[in-house]
Amino acid sequence: MNDRIADIRTQAAEAIANAADTEALEAVRIQYLGRKAELPNLLRNVASLPAAERAATGKAANEARKALEAAIDARTRELAAQELEQRLERDRVDISLDGDPAPQTGRRHLITQTRREIEDVFIGLGFNVADGPEVETVYYNFDALNFDSTHPSRLMSDTFYVEPTPDIFDPQARLLRVHTSPVQIRAMEQHPPPLYIVIPGRTYRPDNDATHTPQFHQVEGLAVDTDITLGDLQGTLLAFARAIFGDGRRVRLRPHFFPFTEPSVEVDVSCFNCNQGYMPDGSRCPVCRGESWIEILGAGMVDPNVFEYVRNHGYDPEQIQGFAFGMGVERIAMLKHSVPDLRLLYDNDVRFLEQFG
Repeated sequence: MNDRIADIRTQAAEAIANAADTEALEAVRIQYLGRKAELPNLLRNVASLPAAERAATGKAANEARKALEAAIDARTRELAAQELEQRLERDRVDISLDGDPAPQTGRRHLITQTRREIEDVFIGLGFNVADGPEVETVYYNFDALNFDSTHPSRLMSDTFYVEPTPDIFDPQARLLRVHTSPVQIRAMEQHPPPLYIVIPGRTYRPDNDATHTPQFHQVEGLAVDTDITLGDLQGTLLAFARAIFGDGRRVRLRPHFFPFTEPSVEVDVSCFNCNQGYMPDGSRCPVCRGESWIEILGAGMVDPNVFEYVRNHGYDPEQIQGFAFGMGVERIAMLKHSVPDLRLLYDNDVRFLEQFG
């Protein structure tokens, strides 16, 4: 019996060494070590041998099986290395060939471009960029900005509250900010005057039409120092208007009302698309609609009541003054680039967006 085991071991070792590839090697394994092969069958029947032969036969068969398994593992590694080398040789890359053209790089979205242009103008005027949370509290979004408790913007029809049934009079009730103005209060709590900041960011209101979306972008500004006047505000916004819409622009301030400024103004810029409201062919200008002026933002002098909320942080309304302004980034982009419908900015139509790359 031991002689037969030795013959099987020798034949199998030769077959393993001669296997040309992994498929042939697998066939050898099945032939000599598979469930129906002779050697495994001998191992299963060792118990039926005479007692004098069991130990020697079992030992020889086990040693043969282990030796063949080790030989198969070694040959498997050899064949795998050979096949890898052959594949690398076959798939060698000719680096002298021209490569594929680089993919077309992306472009900044028009809203991002416009926001950065606005930021750059005010950074050049000495302002710093500030930001804050988009999920705010009633206190920062309304109370500290001098909104009356009955102001309609507090209603659920005008504001996205986080809780489904909020207490809209609770200062800690959470909401999606309707403007970036809360950052003004947060900044004054953290930094004593003088303070010059612009605040870009996303804001949210339940509006959706050709000129409004539920999510939109604002840039607001705040300047607080001693001896600041409405003339400083006008000069700052004139510099902004000329940087964005072109030299020679004029600005006009019209009385308005905002809870957090007094006096409050709407700011218009002289139309950059026409001459006194009309086109060269005599038709009415489509940008200013024949008015010669275009509304671009709201502004005003910071109401002393707002400073009362941060008096303990160094903002004594009897000692300092400030102005604030706020604009919609989408509106500035639409005016500057003659975009007729706000929704075009969000439709992700590459044919439209790539015009502004």
